[in-house]
Amino acid sequence: MILPIYVYGQPVLRQEAEDITPDYPNLKELIQNMFETMDRADGVGLAAPQVGLPIRVVVVNLDVLSDDMPEFKDFKRVYINPHILETGDEMVSMEEGCLSLPGIHESVKRPDRIHVTYLDENMTAHDEWVEGYLARVMQHEFDHLDGTMFIDHLSSLRKQMIRGKLNNMVNGKARCGYKVKTVK
Repeated sequence: MILPIYVYGQPVLRQEAEDITPDYPNLKELIQNMFETMDRADGVGLAAPQVGLPIRVVVVNLDVLSDDMPEFKDFKRVYINPHILETGDEMVSMEEGCLSLPGIHESVKRPDRIHVTYLDENMTAHDEWVEGYLARVMQHEFDHLDGTMFIDHLSSLRKQMIRGKLNNMVNGKARCGYKVKTVK
């Protein structure tokens, strides 16, 4: 089932998400719905707060990038209760966009390596270092679980330059090709 994606201005996007237990109701169905929603919106990652749930669940599908990045062939992952334990020292800038911020793309500087813990969809624990593009996607999505959005990493000047677009979203004027839930 396609879920509406919550757009900038929705309070759930600024909440800190809670860890869940293995008996979270309808978890498998939620994960399937999140993948379907993300794929329909042409995203590569989606966090539960973006569909209105303040829980620590993220889905990522990088298979769509496999023509240019063969290492992501068939890459589809679920991250439950993910936490970043530490980051590497090297910072890299790259343009980011977000399904909850339609029409906004900005360059964001992030660490190139992260040390993460999480559970997969089978509730198997993982503790690993991740680098490169996957590390960026994970940081972007995990930020949502902490009530942070990529625009929070921008300079004051860049934030001022996109203020009009953000105000439009808050006023219910989000323009995109997928189902959204705005404040108004």
